[in-house]
Amino acid sequence: MSVKEKIKDVYKHVQSGTALDAFEKYYADDVTMILEDGTAVEGKDANRKRENEFFDSVESFNGMEVVGITANEESGKTSVESWMDVTFKGGNRMKLEQVATQDWENGKIVRERFYGTQQN
Repeated sequence: MSVKEKIKDVYKHVQSGTALDAFEKYYADDVTMILEDGTAVEGKDANRKRENEFFDSVESFNGMEVVGITANEESGKTSVESWMDVTFKGGNRMKLEQVATQDWENGKIVRERFYGTQQN
């Protein structure tokens, strides 16, 4: 399976509400995820906790679209542009627009960086 096929599968899981299944399948144990503010979160356990906290804070997903996916199979790099419309618990609704870049090694994401904006 190519890295482009794998990242498409990751986002299919996100769209279907099974993002954590994709996280378990495609992310390396020593993954580093760099958030929009530049904070680096090291390791699968710490990132799993962060992902669970995000999903626990969501009341409803009102829509999501993958705008584009690119992949460089030789270097093992992918990028995804997407948006999601989310209502958080407490009623705050936001449109989150994001570009995420991934570095793949041995079939797993070892580094992911997020760039994004939020609109109320």
